[in-house]
Amino acid sequence: MRRLHAPLRPAVADIALWAVFATVGALWFGDTRAPSTTRDLVLPLLALAVAVPLARRRPGTAVLLADVPCALGLAGTASPANVYALTLACMSFLLGVRSATARTPLLVLAGCLTADLAVCAALRAPAVWWFYAMTVLPAVLLLPWLAGRYWRGRRELAEGGWQLARSLEERQHLAAERARLTERAAIAADMHDSLGHVLSLVALRAGALELSPTLTPRDREDVAELRRTISDAVDHLRETVTVLRSDPRAGAADTVEELLGRAVASGVPVRWERSGPPPARSPLVERAVYRVVQEALTNATKHAPGSAVRVTIAHTGDTTRVRVVNAEPPAGPTPHDAVGGTHGLAGLRERVTVLGGTLRAGPYEGGFEVAATLPHHASAQAAPPDPDRTPSAGPVPESVRRRARIRRITRWRFAAVFAAPAAAAAVFVPSAVYLAYQLTGSVLPPSRYEELRVGTPRAELTHLLPARPFPYAPDTPGATCDFYRSNGNLLEEVDLYRLCYAGGRLVAKDTLEADGDDAGSP
Repeated sequence: MRRLHAPLRPAVADIALWAVFATVGALWFGDTRAPSTTRDLVLPLLALAVAVPLARRRPGTAVLLADVPCALGLAGTASPANVYALTLACMSFLLGVRSATARTPLLVLAGCLTADLAVCAALRAPAVWWFYAMTVLPAVLLLPWLAGRYWRGRRELAEGGWQLARSLEERQHLAAERARLTERAAIAADMHDSLGHVLSLVALRAGALELSPTLTPRDREDVAELRRTISDAVDHLRETVTVLRSDPRAGAADTVEELLGRAVASGVPVRWERSGPPPARSPLVERAVYRVVQEALTNATKHAPGSAVRVTIAHTGDTTRVRVVNAEPPAGPTPHDAVGGTHGLAGLRERVTVLGGTLRAGPYEGGFEVAATLPHHASAQAAPPDPDRTPSAGPVPESVRRRARIRRITRWRFAAVFAAPAAAAAVFVPSAVYLAYQLTGSVLPPSRYEELRVGTPRAELTHLLPARPFPYAPDTPGATCDFYRSNGNLLEEVDLYRLCYAGGRLVAKDTLEADGDDAGSP
């Protein structure tokens, strides 16, 4: 059923959209004065019936078809405007939503405008028709397209941002998991160093026992077999750890004192102190203390070079507390602001948690602090690390930086897109305002026209006439006549009043009706 309904949804949406267009067109047709059924109803609805479904695959062609009813409206005798400008605006919006590029849609919009102006030129349309074609139609074409393009850009920005965030989160989890696995391999190497040593001692004691004169031949064979088994176990352990070991430094046997001594010798301002008697600790715990100090020193020298470092190691009854604090760096970002400083801490937290301890890392008095608490003997029931836990402080996510950059680029692009209509408006709007000023300033109301009497001196008619005559009047050879509009409708062809003068007096007045017939009085 889902497969059956999936292709029906676009068809139902297209039919509903066309039905809306048809209803609005039919209502407008019913209120139109002297309509043409073919031009004002049949042809527009046929063009829209093709344009609406075509807008899904070829939105540019759909806009060209939707412009046909508007071009047909320019052939009207009463007014160039019709309701199909709304359908053109809707199709232009869909063009912006469904087109990834701007070049082809701009060519389509320019082609529609060129066709409309060509119709005006071919029909020798009056000034009002040109005014409509050069102001209303460009706005209907361009502004909805810009709105649709903005809608598409915002949607792509949101989807791209979430995809990038998910990708970066997956990469971060993989990096943290890799750091934990690396640390586990290092723990296995430390186990080899400690456990291998113990097993070697056991094998040595078994070899000495094998030479005892008090053993029977049967016991001596059993001891020899035990010694060989222990030697094989040590070899297998060494081979396994060799495969797991990825860091050649993992097996280096070093102490915290030697590590700090090398740091001081290399110029790092380190001050350290140890409190409490050194306990008998597990080799794994001893190695963990070393790794905490090593990782903290590495981060301090990498992300806060030149800052003073204070190392404190305190031994209590059954735990050892390690605390490494670096002061505020002289200049540059602190460790928690630097990129790439969290993977080592993730691995370190893995090591400390496996041993039953706790680790805390974060900003401290303008600098950075790494503090760990470790038991002297590894806990057999250490809680597994939480894979979703992240360090308390880390770098700014890459998704946030890239999303902010994409937003800035998108804003600049849309500003550039809106600059084009702004420039066009700077040219056309003053012309349109001036034309409207001329047309509305030459309106002679019918009531005042009736007050005009033939033979009256022109000077006495000044208070009844508008400030200026209609500037786009038809030619009247051999006469001195002024023309005035009968009403102020800018988008409709209206009747003109003609007043002719001779010897400073009104000698004739008549009406030039919009349909071309003359009616007047001498």
